[in-house]
Amino acid sequence: MLTPAEFRALHRPGAPLVLPNAWDLASARWLAAAGHDVVGTTSLGVAVTAGKRDGVGDIADETFELARRIAGTGIAVTVDLEAGFSDDPDEVGRYAAALADLGVVGVNIEDSDASCRLVDVEHAAAKVAAIAASAPGLYVNARTDPFWLDGDDDEPARHAAAVARGRRYLAAGATGVFVPGTLSLSTVAALVRDIPAPLNVLAQPSITVAELAGLRVARVSTGSLLFRVALGAIADAAHAIAHGGFVVPAGTPGYAETAALD
Repeated sequence: MLTPAEFRALHRPGAPLVLPNAWDLASARWLAAAGHDVVGTTSLGVAVTAGKRDGVGDIADETFELARRIAGTGIAVTVDLEAGFSDDPDEVGRYAAALADLGVVGVNIEDSDASCRLVDVEHAAAKVAAIAASAPGLYVNARTDPFWLDGDDDEPARHAAAVARGRRYLAAGATGVFVPGTLSLSTVAALVRDIPAPLNVLAQPSITVAELAGLRVARVSTGSLLFRVALGAIADAAHAIAHGGFVVPAGTPGYAETAALD
């Protein structure tokens, strides 16, 4: 399993780490078996699997248990903490330290709340600082959401907010900055230019990983995409079976291959 230092070294501007996000132990094992040295968790997948809402801080227990199970199999994992599962920075720090004790290599913490609003930047920075102090080996990926949230701000305002917030989190001890959202090539280039740390973006619908590498992005995450693709594939297969037109898709694992997954 990767060490936190080895995980940090995978964040190479121009040769980005493509990080797939798992939602349960089976998906983490399948991704590891497919050759991925590290996986992330997706809070949406964990929440929906548990019958809970995403982004409201209700899945601390489920997230910790999934991290324990993934790390326990020897798979390197970085964990989505939503906004830290607490408003108390010290509590967030203790949670991150407990994850580090499991062998988790990194965490992701965001700066928007359950009402889909950006939180006070100093309060978010305090959480980042608490994680960095309590679990100094972890890769702290500070997510800032000006491009993720709906609103009336124009591109320059969103860019300025993302850069200012990202820089504040770096000063507080973050290792890298994650700016989610559907971004243009020029937006990504400007973020790379103005954020002095490894930049993480989501896999983009109209930009290839090679193009993101050319812009010196350091990490490309799938977020909840794989979970949503899996749900869509299940629905499509059930519909095709019911209507007599089902063909097993190429790449579908057999029973024995699945049962042997470890």
